[in-house]
Amino acid sequence: MGDLRGKTVFITGSSRGIGREIALRCARDGANVVITGKTAEAHAKLPGTIHSVAAEVEQTGGKALAIQLDVREEAAIKAAVDMAAQHFGGIDVLVNNASAISLTPTLETPARRLDLMWDVNMRATFLASQACIPYLLKAANPHILTMSPPLNMEAKWFAPHVAYSISKYGMSLCAHGMALEFAKEGIAVNCLWPRTVIATAAIEFNFPPAIMRASRYPAIVADAAHLILTRNSRECTGNFFVDEELLRASGVTDFEQYAVTPGTSLFEDFFLNKP
Repeated sequence: MGDLRGKTVFITGSSRGIGREIALRCARDGANVVITGKTAEAHAKLPGTIHSVAAEVEQTGGKALAIQLDVREEAAIKAAVDMAAQHFGGIDVLVNNASAISLTPTLETPARRLDLMWDVNMRATFLASQACIPYLLKAANPHILTMSPPLNMEAKWFAPHVAYSISKYGMSLCAHGMALEFAKEGIAVNCLWPRTVIATAAIEFNFPPAIMRASRYPAIVADAAHLILTRNSRECTGNFFVDEELLRASGVTDFEQYAVTPGTSLFEDFFLNKP
């Protein structure tokens, strides 16, 4: 399908990390990118705001619209989607990237953390998809891409952090069902997950520094996302892609370019069995 020039891409949680990198990759094609997130003003500890990323998108060759959005708010999601569609004349792609993480065992997970992960992960994925689908039905090559793992139901992926795992699999189940639900309408609904840990703020604040050094940059996920979003939506749906596998299949051989510390053994992400 070529590239994303002129396409409108709505990305949740795109003020930093993977969301930001996907936004910049789409911008390189000349896409219209809708940057959303809670951070509208500089954070004391976290880099990036919706406005700084919007500026980067414009500098990279795309067109940007920054919208402050708390994905826990149903009305705010609908308003942001409608604003984006009105601004750019429609929506072609939704990337469900916003996510909350708390790697706590059952007895150490208070209700507020459970609610946060459920609301930001599964519920927001469902509601953002629901809000975008009426516009995607009018698009030429519509895609929903959700950043969540394959449905690996082994108990070892649940036991250490039951609430988090359920919330991430909830995102995957949304895609699993919607892929078939909207297959006849030609809306592609897929998931993407990294083979290794990705160097983001979430990793920096939740893991030891050694794991950050054994990570890959978000660019690998963005490059994989671009491959998916430029495919024919009627021929690419219902998949649970893994970034490295997808890129290898497309001919990429140099993965050291993505490594935070080239030559270092990489730390594998959750939910994936060893290849």
